[in-house]
Amino acid sequence: MTVALRQPMTLAEFLAWEERQEIRYEFDGFEPVAMTGGTYAHDRITFHLQRALNTRLAGTPCQPAGPNVKILTPGKARYPDGLVTCSPIKPDATVIENPVVVFEVVSEDTARIDRIEKLREYHAVPSIRRYVILEQKSVAATVFERHGKNWTAYAITEEDTLRMPEIEIEIPLIELYESLDFAAGQIA
Repeated sequence: MTVALRQPMTLAEFLAWEERQEIRYEFDGFEPVAMTGGTYAHDRITFHLQRALNTRLAGTPCQPAGPNVKILTPGKARYPDGLVTCSPIKPDATVIENPVVVFEVVSEDTARIDRIEKLREYHAVPSIRRYVILEQKSVAATVFERHGKNWTAYAITEEDTLRMPEIEIEIPLIELYESLDFAAGQIA
């Protein structure tokens, strides 16, 4: 029996193909991966993240974006839940150049990708100075901070402040989880 083997797409082929699609896809280096819907908690966390970034970065050369624009990592395309760049952005841009800080809100379905695959990919992008993985089921985050060629990782929780000296702002972590009451299992 003969089985046809699928050839992997190139990043250039993916980018041309994606322009014609109605929904968003990430590119894992082999094939398009559809971006599926999330939870209300995910939506609230990303909303509060964007609000906090917009407020604190107003009047600076840095600007937040996400989740509807992508960044390119070696051979791949990702749509982070949030990012900050300090480079100019054209209004019609679909790819953000030189991201400095990248945020992902982790779920059970994306944990391996966010914690391992994207960590490696984001490490390979020299402009990324900090990668923040925000938990979805508790007020907590894992922060990866670049030191030369290495990452230093640490965890923060609801009593802590997310410090981002590369963009000169700080956000109390609890602010990103406003209106989410995990202890009661419901939205406050």
